[in-house]
Amino acid sequence: MAACLRARGYGLNRKRVQRLMRLMGIVAIYQRPNTSKPSPGHKVYPYLLRDVTVIRVNQVWGADITYIPMAHGFLYLVAIIDWYSRYVLAWRLSNTLDVYFCLDALEEALGKGTPETFNTDQGSQFTSEAFTGMLLPRGIQVSMDGKGRCMDNVFVERLWRSVKYEEVYLKAYQDVPEARTGIGAYMRFYNESRCIGTPGPWIPDTRGDIRGGACQHEDQPPWGPGRRVDSQRASGIIPRGG
Repeated sequence: MAACLRARGYGLNRKRVQRLMRLMGIVAIYQRPNTSKPSPGHKVYPYLLRDVTVIRVNQVWGADITYIPMAHGFLYLVAIIDWYSRYVLAWRLSNTLDVYFCLDALEEALGKGTPETFNTDQGSQFTSEAFTGMLLPRGIQVSMDGKGRCMDNVFVERLWRSVKYEEVYLKAYQDVPEARTGIGAYMRFYNESRCIGTPGPWIPDTRGDIRGGACQHEDQPPWGPGRRVDSQRASGIIPRGG
């Protein structure tokens, strides 16, 4: 757009064009990958976490899939996090939306603990018997977001925002190994060093231990004594002790 305007005699640089497009609400129109395609033959489980207060590690885990833009094409990224600590338990990249990279991530995560409830969207990977069959025999409750309600899994959505704006959009990965290296480095930073959405004098948890959470306060447990899962409040900073 900037080059086109300059060719027409307008002395505008790329940043100014971007700012003006944002102000006018002008965006590119193109189809983005749909990562949440349901399967008609799969069982869909109800959402179990409305008005639930998350007060401890391993009470609720969440998983989701997003797309990662590349210099040419895109990849899919799945991640599993603990809702209380925001700790990324496992992640995998794939160039297809099959269930296997989700199963690999789930197997790694279950090697680190067992949640009481596991929340996902209604995508076919998560509703498949192969995926739920790794949860139900362990006594894990399966919870699924309402259709079209991405905020039901808001903590994973916030992870995607962080990954993309702090890592992916700053790079133009040329191939899968480069993407895996870059995202892997960011996930380590996210778990060990990045303080996540909570005010106060927090210190990083460099142990890489889910029991400590992603950030600890010097004299309080991570995230205060408890936090109600409320999608409107979770979209911003949640006061300590909320």
